Amino acid sequence: MTLPTAEAEVLVPFNDCDPLGIVWHGNYPRYFEAARCALLEAIDYNYGQMMESGYAWPVIDLHLRYVKAIRFNQRIVVSAAIEEWEHRLKIAYAIRDAASGERLAKGHTIQVAVTLPDFEMQFASPELLARKLGLKP
Repeated sequence: MTLPTAEAEVLVPFNDCDPLGIVWHGNYPRYFEAARCALLEAIDYNYGQMMESGYAWPVIDLHLRYVKAIRFNQRIVVSAAIEEWEHRLKIAYAIRDAASGERLAKGHTIQVAVTLPDFEMQFASPELLARKLGLKP
């Protein structure tokens, strides 16, 4: 079973950087988010569609490993891959230099389904997610 993946390309803007021209550490999750949005679009279950289906999927855990500094005006490629989906949504990320392919950072997020409008956490992912992943008819 192959689960979906997606990529987003980012040209690092000046306002993401510190005075040395290095991306401030708190901006890396925004790059993860760009790839996660591309992934959700690829499975036809973006944030608006999630809400329409009666669920939200808040991030409850974020892990990030910095490998090498990302700099102003650097073109990066951020990949996102679903690793788990049955009880939670675990997405793995890798940030690479677009030109060399060198790994710059990696990490993962964990999201859980909560019902709307009461925000009650679900202990199993809604069946709709399995359908969006092409795992159930």
